[in-house]
Amino acid sequence: MLLRTTMAWRSFDGLVGCTRRLKSGAQTWCRWRLQAKRSYIFLPDDVKSVRAVINPDISKIRNIGIMAHIDAGKTTTTERMLYYSGYTRALGDVDDGDTVTDYMAQERERGITIQSAAVTFDWKEHRINLIDTPGHVDFTVEVERALRVLDGAVAVFDASAGVEAQTLTVWRQADKHQVPRICFLNKMDKPAASLPYSIESIKKKLKANPILLQIPIGSGKGFTGLVDLITNERMTWDGKSRAEDGRVFEKRPLSSSDSPELLQEAKEARSSLLEQVADLDDEFAELLLGEFGENFDAVPSEQLQAAVRRVTLARKGVPVLCGSALRNKGVQPLLDAITAYLPAPHERHHNMV
Repeated sequence: MLLRTTMAWRSFDGLVGCTRRLKSGAQTWCRWRLQAKRSYIFLPDDVKSVRAVINPDISKIRNIGIMAHIDAGKTTTTERMLYYSGYTRALGDVDDGDTVTDYMAQERERGITIQSAAVTFDWKEHRINLIDTPGHVDFTVEVERALRVLDGAVAVFDASAGVEAQTLTVWRQADKHQVPRICFLNKMDKPAASLPYSIESIKKKLKANPILLQIPIGSGKGFTGLVDLITNERMTWDGKSRAEDGRVFEKRPLSSSDSPELLQEAKEARSSLLEQVADLDDEFAELLLGEFGENFDAVPSEQLQAAVRRVTLARKGVPVLCGSALRNKGVQPLLDAITAYLPAPHERHHNMV
């Protein structure tokens, strides 16, 4: 946290008095009085310093990139990450041309990313080094350069469009460099947003194995939050409150007070998740069929999360999350997923040939 110091206004009178006394030789007393008058103010919502944590443990570092088709919401998602981590104090907007990573004049004028930009911030004791890559086909070489050195990637999708042309291109580039990745289904607030359609397009067009970790609560303009299938918790954001920036949200376990439809959907989705992860990870399959063979619901969330991480690092599957970056919903769980599932530098072996 950057420390800002201010001189209290009452110190001005002391300064005048000291000036008079300095002429009479009372220097020691004046210095003491000035020091007593100085006040230090810590701003609770101030900008965090990149140097706040010196030399973090290598297991706490994530070198990642954001990749997607143009207008899928990469830069907006990055801006929300920077804001919620405390790196910035205001939400940047692509249309306003005041985002951090789109710093070139041409980028701000056109509202697109042209050149990759790197930024570093901290999230829950982790250091995240992030590269925001272009989405336009004309700048594909920038994505290639970034993926050569990244340890993991976040693929952002427009939930109403699914896999688009440039999505397919950058996904193949990530396959070429064997980069583990997670998927973020953005723009869930759009009327045409569809979770099933997006999942199916990932399967068919990308030939990938999506592992659904969240389901949305509501759809279109009624999208209010999501259910975390790992922990069986629901997270909701109230856009009508004073915390419209999405910093504050409600998080609680699913209970009988929730709608029967949501409970049934969450139960079925979690059962599918357990089955899918067990098929991809032998260690989790043994745990599931052995210790928890009679009650799959009793599987600890830590064990399930560890299994999803192993599957992700082995590139046997890709975790899928959902949200709306522009509406400030679902970005904090995405940051948690980055630290939980994407690899640290010592877990990756780059081939620079």
